[in-house]
Amino acid sequence: QVQLLQSGGGLVQAGDSLRLSCAVSGGTFSRYAMAWFRQAPGKEREFVAAINWSGGSTEYADSIVKGRFSVSRDNDKSAAYLQMNSHEPEDTAIYYCAARKATIQTLPGSYENWGQGTQVTVSS
Repeated sequence: QVQLLQSGGGLVQAGDSLRLSCAVSGGTFSRYAMAWFRQAPGKEREFVAAINWSGGSTEYADSIVKGRFSVSRDNDKSAAYLQMNSHEPEDTAIYYCAARKATIQTLPGSYENWGQGTQVTVSS
């Protein structure tokens, strides 16, 4: 079984930065596509960013990311990351990492393995 453990959330001021981490155990991490989603109160879970198994291909929700975020992975450490810069209050949400044994997808239902989620709160 695959297990995803997240860390790095917290309370930040607008304009500050955070780095979210997702450590994966079990399975073959180097063959998984990794993605980040977020869910704000009263809203549906939405796609943020993803990276394929080799790290050579990435995809972003441009309307959300707006050039501020960067997804990466380290297969030697079995970990994925989301670097978030220039935070805005609209970024406040629970952030989830997810993994699937295939190519990048942007729909939550396409991912079979999920982290526990971490709260990111951005103050004005």
